[in-house]
Amino acid sequence: MASVFEVSSPDVQYSADRIESRYIYRTSNVSVNARGQTVVTPQSTVFNFRTERKVPRLGCMLVGWGGNNGTTVTAATLANKLGLQWHTKEGVKRANYYGSVTQASTVSLGTSSDGQEHFIALGELLPMVQPNDIVFDGWDISSRNLAVAMEDARVLDYNLQEQLKPYMEKLKPRPSIYLPDFIAANQKDRADNVLTGTKWEMLQQLRADIQDFKTTMNLDKVIVLWTANTERFCEVKRGLNMTADELMASIERGEEEVSPSTMFAVASILEGCCYINGSPQNTLVPGVVEMAEKHGVYISGDDFKSGQTKIKSVLVDFLVSAGIKPVSIVSYNHLGNNDGKNLSAPKQFRSKEISKSNVVDDMVGSNKILYEDGKKPDHCVVIKYVPYVADSKRALDEYTSEIFMGGLNTIVLHNTCEDSLLASPIILDLVILAEMCQRITMKADGQAEYTGFNSVLSLLSYLLKAPVVPRDTPVVNALFRQRACIENIFRACVGLHPQNHMLLEYKLPAPMTAKTSSTEEVKVPLKTNPRGTIRAQGRHWEHGVSS
Repeated sequence: MASVFEVSSPDVQYSADRIESRYIYRTSNVSVNARGQTVVTPQSTVFNFRTERKVPRLGCMLVGWGGNNGTTVTAATLANKLGLQWHTKEGVKRANYYGSVTQASTVSLGTSSDGQEHFIALGELLPMVQPNDIVFDGWDISSRNLAVAMEDARVLDYNLQEQLKPYMEKLKPRPSIYLPDFIAANQKDRADNVLTGTKWEMLQQLRADIQDFKTTMNLDKVIVLWTANTERFCEVKRGLNMTADELMASIERGEEEVSPSTMFAVASILEGCCYINGSPQNTLVPGVVEMAEKHGVYISGDDFKSGQTKIKSVLVDFLVSAGIKPVSIVSYNHLGNNDGKNLSAPKQFRSKEISKSNVVDDMVGSNKILYEDGKKPDHCVVIKYVPYVADSKRALDEYTSEIFMGGLNTIVLHNTCEDSLLASPIILDLVILAEMCQRITMKADGQAEYTGFNSVLSLLSYLLKAPVVPRDTPVVNALFRQRACIENIFRACVGLHPQNHMLLEYKLPAPMTAKTSSTEEVKVPLKTNPRGTIRAQGRHWEHGVSS
């Protein structure tokens, strides 16, 4: 697919195979001198990026394919591919990808000579996989075909389900791993499609499944994503899972504390497939991380950030940035899907509670004026299972904050989260962005070799509640910073600087003249070439009188 734009700059080169860019990365180093004074030193590093342009044939294997999320994302992708429409009491609806940051959010390329900004979809910044082209497969402990599972999930409108049924009933999950100690006892009646044998034998079967899917469907790449039941936390200790060798030995011995999700992660890594953990349990134990680093495979987690937690990461960021001090955050949820049923068990709820509770820590830690004593806000999370509401989760939140001169401000929100309709586009984004990252390499000036990102792919933190990050890397939960990270790295890959939003050319009373980096005056910074492609030109501005 041809690019919708190209960058006209000596720092960017296009070839049939790749895009290469030279990018100046500017940061500030902070230190304290002998007088106790804070010293800030601006620094810059030149990075060179290479991005492969060929879009691969991509497959996604979902663990929990027969669940609400798995059936919804598969059905929705089919509906979009087929261009389906369906009738509801509100009128005719059409398939779309609303809620997907790659497909339905935009970024600014710059401004034209008349001051108009030009926007494209974030997914058009680089040559990304299109969701309609993703091939799905997966595992589930239930043997139901996806048409039956879709009907039981009660997510999509009936008229749409009827159109999709002939396609969905042909899809049936592969047998999955069922270890009753890791999920709630109330899941036992679903478990009629399970692997048998030792943990080592089950691991080999998972690897065989990945190989079979890749070969049968003629795929270039496969990404494995966990969207199954929330597990309890597993133990992390020496001799069990602290290193890759310990973990492999533990699986071979059949150690009880090796969780199903960790086994799926190991199988994925050994098959060279990126693994994404969409639930809150501690799947990515140190041994998994070391194994991913050894094999040069990406991993990412934990827990989809879709509804209540996404709002929390926006609202607390807003309050703290405004100099307002949140002191109490109380979140109540009731949901009726199978996720809610599983989370009614205390150990599984504890996994979810941890992922939901830590989401404000970095925002609170950023403001020592408000939190000079280091005390965090009181933070309480409650989840109750109410079967009647099905996938339409209710979230109620109360934020109490200290304001000017001893006053208090309380914000109360009611949020109806159509759980799987929010999570499904996130699944697509995670898969699309993870694959895109596999085609990006970079090096700083002076380094001999191009390398990819760290195996722990923290770039995906925008989409995950409790982002796992590489060692010695700050955890960022503030939503707009996470979104800016994705956009700005992709902009760097095509030689575009971050959007600074300063608009200095409009802040002074006298007009400013646009200059390219070579000081040649530019009449139309954004223009369309004969092929219909937008051309973006780098420029700087000089204060002066317009002609």
